[in-house]
Amino acid sequence: MMLRVLFLSLCLLSSGAFASSAREAALAADPVAEKRLQGLSKELRCLVCQNETIADSNAELAVDLRREIRGMIADGRSDSEILDFMVTRYGDFVLYRPPVKGVTLLLWGGPVALLLLGLFLLVSYLRRRARRLAEADQPLSADDAKRAEALLKELEPK
Repeated sequence: MMLRVLFLSLCLLSSGAFASSAREAALAADPVAEKRLQGLSKELRCLVCQNETIADSNAELAVDLRREIRGMIADGRSDSEILDFMVTRYGDFVLYRPPVKGVTLLLWGGPVALLLLGLFLLVSYLRRRARRLAEADQPLSADDAKRAEALLKELEPK
């Protein structure tokens, strides 16, 4: 009995995969739709990888997003409608080049701010270090020279 249930569930699950791949094959046969899919996929960021577009990513979410876009293209939606849907669903971060506005200002200005902060910290560290080295490089006073000579005489073997 358990074997029949397992076999039946495998058959049902695989039929959905075949239907989905048949739909993808139909869209792939249409070069205009496939070109639109590639163009849209290059404008959307993979939310798993974050450094790649969904066109370049093999993450499961990227595959699902490409499948979703294929479905919307097949339904006759425009590119702007598809992008608006993705932004509504995932936020501006899903766009590979998010628009500059208050919410995304950190995405655009963050790397520059971190670079400037790093340069500021490096310059201040180097200045403090140079000051310390200059202070340490001063000649010994007469009293310090006498004390150093006395200490050296104590260390000399007799």
